[in-house]
Amino acid sequence: MLQSASIPAKKKIMPAIDFSRYKAGNALEFSGRQKFIYRALEIFPGLLSWSTLAVCVAACFIAPMQISIFIIAFDVYWLLKTLYLSIHLWNNWKKMEKNLKTDWKLKLAGRDYTEIWHLVILPFYNESGQIIEKSLKALAEADYDTKKLAVVLAAEEKAGKNAEELASGLCKKYKKHFGYFLVSIHPENLPGEQPGKGANTSWACSLARKKIIEKNHLPEKNIIVSVFDIDTVIYPQYFLCLSWNYLEQKNPELAAYQPVPVFNNNIWEASAVSRLMAYSCTFWHMIQQETVNRLTTFSSHAHSLTALKKSGFWQKNIVSEDSRIYWNCFFASRGNYYTVPMVYPVSMDANAGKTWLETIINIYKQQRRWCWGVENIPYLAFGFLFNKEIPFFKKIYVFITQLFDFWSLATNPLIIFILGWMPVLFGGTQFNTTVLSYNLPIVTRNLMIITMLSLSVCAAISVRLMPELPERMKKTRFFHVIMQWVLIPVTINFFSALPALDAQTRLMFGRYMNFWVTPKHRRKN
Repeated sequence: MLQSASIPAKKKIMPAIDFSRYKAGNALEFSGRQKFIYRALEIFPGLLSWSTLAVCVAACFIAPMQISIFIIAFDVYWLLKTLYLSIHLWNNWKKMEKNLKTDWKLKLAGRDYTEIWHLVILPFYNESGQIIEKSLKALAEADYDTKKLAVVLAAEEKAGKNAEELASGLCKKYKKHFGYFLVSIHPENLPGEQPGKGANTSWACSLARKKIIEKNHLPEKNIIVSVFDIDTVIYPQYFLCLSWNYLEQKNPELAAYQPVPVFNNNIWEASAVSRLMAYSCTFWHMIQQETVNRLTTFSSHAHSLTALKKSGFWQKNIVSEDSRIYWNCFFASRGNYYTVPMVYPVSMDANAGKTWLETIINIYKQQRRWCWGVENIPYLAFGFLFNKEIPFFKKIYVFITQLFDFWSLATNPLIIFILGWMPVLFGGTQFNTTVLSYNLPIVTRNLMIITMLSLSVCAAISVRLMPELPERMKKTRFFHVIMQWVLIPVTINFFSALPALDAQTRLMFGRYMNFWVTPKHRRKN
């Protein structure tokens, strides 16, 4: 366990905090100077993004020449960055293709993986039996000794009797396939909780420890906990791949394990915008798997039970529980925690509503909830500020890289696709008579065309990731999959930059978000 930082009395500005179990949700949980500091840190990300955009807009009026040069330089930077990321994306795709073809059972030959238990937690709210059963069926058909799987189907009391009856029915149907099967019902309105996946998962894991692990004397050191979104459908050798990655680590309890989320369960039923956002998210996580030092956990992922126990398990008072559990473990391990990129997929649902308008609204809300991960910035900064056990330069690197990702998501697309034209419109007569004024739109357009050409890599990989086309659908759907990428200038602003700016602005003004459950819609079989 980590101990609180030792600070001489004359320099002490706040009571000591046990950083092994440091789990602040927001500034309202503090008082006095602690609250002031945490609140200032909540304001900072939004203030930085809005200040960046405000300075750029003001410069279009005050210094159009200088901002035009900056915009061209920024466009060149964006082009080079896109090419760099495309290379990472292609490399990760080739690795994932190889891993999908690998016989992981053969690769594990001679390794003692039979002692490993996999605890699988499936929290759900009001999703249909069709969605839940597809996930359970994939677990039951896994190319693994499924008697070494302990499955917890975690329902919410708030969802009513129907959810409880559904869970019980599925338990009766599937429990024979696994070593253990447990249904947990997370009570509503527990004190100190933010209703959502984090609180439900924490309750389910606690119940599993009592009713499965302790009751049957399973060794905690041999247990890997996988937490899946309820629509997650594993590929057959997922647990073999996870076991291999676990055994490859020198200290497996100091690592999280992250597969690639591929949103293609219902991809053929989704609209072009939904498909585009689904694959954009998948590609971003594929790129992240190539930059291990920036990789955290997202959605469906795994940890050792040892690490979870040391960190105090999932926070019950936040929205972004999937990334926060990584940072909980990071603090509990004195900054020695890291994420192992499995480069192996799990299949999930694209955001598809019953109507086009519902889909658009749901995509925006889902992206905003994901962007609410910015709540980790004040959490990290506050922890780094007072924790003396993590090396200084590591704290600086981690904080800057995390802050940069949220800042760039909220500002870069707007700078490129909107502010890039403002100097010509508002620069005044003197600027509009210059050669730079004439060439700015041309240069910006040409650089963006070249940047868009790099998206051919995304289009090619998206086709390869597509499941088999259903009989009822026309072959021309593949053409639509290719052509949808021309929408990227619109989607990157409306469904990435704006939700990110929205989330940061809410945090800046203390309008804390609640957990929003993404509706799941699939065509009935």
